[in-house]
Amino acid sequence: MRKLLVLFSLVGAMFANAENLRVEISEVASNPESYTIVDVRDEQIYLEGHIKGAVNFPASLTFDDLTISGRITPPNQMQSLIQQRGLDIHDKVAIYDDGSFFDAARLFWSLEVYGFTNVKLINGGYYEWQSLNLPTSTQAITPEPSQYVASIDNKKLATKFATQIASRSPSQVVIDARSTDAYQGIISTAQRFGHIPHAEHIPATHNIGASNGMSKLKDLNELKSTYQNIDPNQKVIIYCAIGRVSSTNYFALRELGYDVANYDASWREWGNDFNLPVTNPSGQ
Repeated sequence: MRKLLVLFSLVGAMFANAENLRVEISEVASNPESYTIVDVRDEQIYLEGHIKGAVNFPASLTFDDLTISGRITPPNQMQSLIQQRGLDIHDKVAIYDDGSFFDAARLFWSLEVYGFTNVKLINGGYYEWQSLNLPTSTQAITPEPSQYVASIDNKKLATKFATQIASRSPSQVVIDARSTDAYQGIISTAQRFGHIPHAEHIPATHNIGASNGMSKLKDLNELKSTYQNIDPNQKVIIYCAIGRVSSTNYFALRELGYDVANYDASWREWGNDFNLPVTNPSGQ
């Protein structure tokens, strides 16, 4: 009984910090003027059709150099990108992609790193919006540039060094968001195979469900079950191959109230650094 009470106390503490960071398509459609809507798909796809009024901010622009790692775009460049799209940190931003949530979550995390405090994911993608016959457009939006000044929230961005410390710390936990084959060391996007030592394995796809044939973010109760073995009192660091799909785990854990950071350089950096330890269950 005592163990159960402790468990309920921990869960209660976690949900005390929970925050609704999603917005339903119906809400955006009913009140489009309440949101700065952002489409993270590639520009050409955006121009073929997007939510009416949405500005285009391709998720690819959040990466500094993908040939090296998934490291986030540096402050001077990000400041310019954000200004060009008329965004400011106090805006009520609603982000969408094709419905996978991976790219939308990457921009969600990137904007939080760069100080935005009111960012949400639209719980559904463009194709669902289109299937509901909601307003779309092929006209690009060119807003007035904003006066945004870049600043970084380092609590949401994990470095290689911070991840090394977390992998050895009893007060922190590292989560690998890649596929099972990648975690087990059967496949790899780096020279080495396996995963960061002691990393828990919760694939990014475990944050996504389906409704009426469309992808949806799992509700809070489902997410609670997904992360039931992660202590809410621990600092969490997420990684994947390039800090893209792991952003979905970041989003889920943020909603649940965890203190979480995304290791953006991820496995492409760690797996190619022969000075760092790896655990490789496959033996490859």
